[in-house]
Amino acid sequence: MAHPHWYQRALDTPSTPGNVDVQGTNIHFETWGEVGNPGIALVHGSSAHLEWWRFVAPFLADQFRVVALDTSGNGDSGWRERYTGENFAREVWSVCEAAELGEKPFIVGHSFGGFVVLETGHLFGTELGGIVFMDFTVAPPEQYVEWGRRVDREGVKPRRKLRVYEDKATALGRFRFMPEQPITHPEVFDYIADKSLRQVEGGWTWKFDPGLYDHLQMGIDQRDKFAALRCRSAVILAEQSDDEGAYHADHMAQISAGKLPIFKIPGTYHHLMFDEPIAVAMATKGIVLNWIREDGADVMQASLAKTLQNEQDGEES
Repeated sequence: MAHPHWYQRALDTPSTPGNVDVQGTNIHFETWGEVGNPGIALVHGSSAHLEWWRFVAPFLADQFRVVALDTSGNGDSGWRERYTGENFAREVWSVCEAAELGEKPFIVGHSFGGFVVLETGHLFGTELGGIVFMDFTVAPPEQYVEWGRRVDREGVKPRRKLRVYEDKATALGRFRFMPEQPITHPEVFDYIADKSLRQVEGGWTWKFDPGLYDHLQMGIDQRDKFAALRCRSAVILAEQSDDEGAYHADHMAQISAGKLPIFKIPGTYHHLMFDEPIAVAMATKGIVLNWIREDGADVMQASLAKTLQNEQDGEES
């Protein structure tokens, strides 16, 4: 079976790796597109990594400077003793600066990455052009369920070890999306699985830190932080999502008087960038380009008026 048209094109699109130290931890990132274009930062979800965006970023890079990062405890970034929302927010902002995204970058967060970009907006909202929450919503406080603080809430043993598999093939066979969903494009599933492993003494294991949620408190105040954001926001949802963190779009619509842009991409599941990466990229583009138009409305109208005036001057002469 032939690969979808975007698969090899995405892999063939050049990108550049980079690293930046944030509060004593190395944060790894990858960039696409030209410096000087408007900037977009892409933030992955739980136990994931920047490769989640491999098939989206290239289709943004023709008009944007794009960066995807591995947040601490994930991918090829360093691990922390304890994680906080502030840590993650400073990682995103530091990567935006290191990747030269320019003034007022836009940030996109998928799943747990939605929490990360919410925290980024809470700390750096006046410095951002806008936030796109992707299959992430904020719950009313009375329905909020804390994901973090597992040591206190569940009594799990802190600093647990990941299972080590003797050979890579066995490890690859254990890879799953969380939550699980139909595998629309097997080649993408295999690519992501391969990029999720690292070789260690005795075999192969996953790249994520199993202790990330041991002490992290995501917080019942997420709704209030969203309501207080000092930048624009929008929500892109997967039509068939089974992720509990994406169930409260109606609440977000209600508290925003129905004016918050919220829409679903048909035929997609929680990991929607693996189902329809082009649709995800174009939806993101549409939102962000409109925000750019809003910011430049006066300049655009002046340019159009000048065009009309030049046309009239030409007719008169």
